[in-house]
Amino acid sequence: MKQLRFTGVGGQGVLLAGEILATAYINAGKYGVQAATYTSQVRGGPTKVDIVLDDNEILFPYANDGEIDFMLSVANVSYQQFKDGVKPGGKIVYEPNLVYPTDEDKNKWELYPIEVITIAKEKVGNVITQSVVALAIATVMMDIDEDLVYNAMIETVPPKAVEINKKAFALGVEAAKEALAKGPVKA
Repeated sequence: MKQLRFTGVGGQGVLLAGEILATAYINAGKYGVQAATYTSQVRGGPTKVDIVLDDNEILFPYANDGEIDFMLSVANVSYQQFKDGVKPGGKIVYEPNLVYPTDEDKNKWELYPIEVITIAKEKVGNVITQSVVALAIATVMMDIDEDLVYNAMIETVPPKAVEINKKAFALGVEAAKEALAKGPVKA
């Protein structure tokens, strides 16, 4: 079983990334669920989406706090609110321009700073693609079949957005591999 969490604020697209990951597992004949939590603020409020992926039937749709293997966060308010759900030694990818982990965090988890929003905005050319950049990063960090997720992404995004999201996915994969090669940040 793999338990993941994407966090951000309303409007950042974290729900799409979770939907695509769950779909990828289902397409492979496995089990995948995603469950979202967000505040009454549609835009700007803390959001999270939990994704549970397994070869066996999933009986509870939320990741278990304290047992989450991986979290990606692009907003400090959500990072601070949801980080304790990650198990000790788990991986956290964070947007270093917007999320500020403490030295204690750096000792508790494997932390990887990746400029998710900058990649989407400046390298892909459209900030809306940040959810696909994040999706690709999670795919690499959690050692999930890239082709499986890539194909689910192509099936999920609107046809007119496929090409730009292919670029976003490729850049996310590249950024994750570079981050893993450097290793986690230390206090």
